[in-house]
Amino acid sequence: MNLLLLEEADFISADRVVLADRRFTHMQEIHRVAVGDTLRVGRINGLMGQATVVRLEGHEAELQVGFDQPPPAKLPLTLVLAVPRPKMLRRLFQTVATLGVPRLILVNSYKVEKSFWQTPFLTPESIRVNLILGLEQARDTVLPEVLIEKRFKPFVEDRLPAITAGTVGLVGHPGPYPACPRAVQEPVTLAIGPEGGWIPYEIELLGKAGLAPVQLGDRILRVETAVTALLSRIF
Repeated sequence: MNLLLLEEADFISADRVVLADRRFTHMQEIHRVAVGDTLRVGRINGLMGQATVVRLEGHEAELQVGFDQPPPAKLPLTLVLAVPRPKMLRRLFQTVATLGVPRLILVNSYKVEKSFWQTPFLTPESIRVNLILGLEQARDTVLPEVLIEKRFKPFVEDRLPAITAGTVGLVGHPGPYPACPRAVQEPVTLAIGPEGGWIPYEIELLGKAGLAPVQLGDRILRVETAVTALLSRIF
């Protein structure tokens, strides 16, 4: 991890924390810390700063912490994503957190299998764990907002237009569409479908909500690859 993220429960005083979980193990096995060493730290949804190891025992470490740096800016983006295969979900949550996505909306699609919604990776606890892993990688502290919309049509017709208003609305989809724009300077609402893309009915509804289809070429990409490729191009 490139940033040690601290929970409110870790604090034993205003400037002291005690760690005894995977973060403590990481400090020992990867950083090989000793008393007096300093580490980069961040308070979840707060500032970043530095910590000094003041006590190190076999089962826990005590750190003195101070915070004086803001986290990096988020992308001006709302990402709407058809729920991918469960084995991809963990990596996707980490990826969107690492890339600086502030809001992720998971939606249903005709090509999304019903069983995908039953995965334990969609529980709030699992989502949070994987978002934190992504934040640690990117040296960020602010958790992305994750919303789940299981009914595609009501979401797209009733709520998506308000989200899209005042933004550049794009929907990634293979086909004879304009190339995805580069270096967009305005806020963006971007929808990415399942592998193979949305069905025509879904593209039609997304278009009525203000999202224009764009493509990256003839290749069909995995969802996690499409997310990275589209965000890298747009911003």
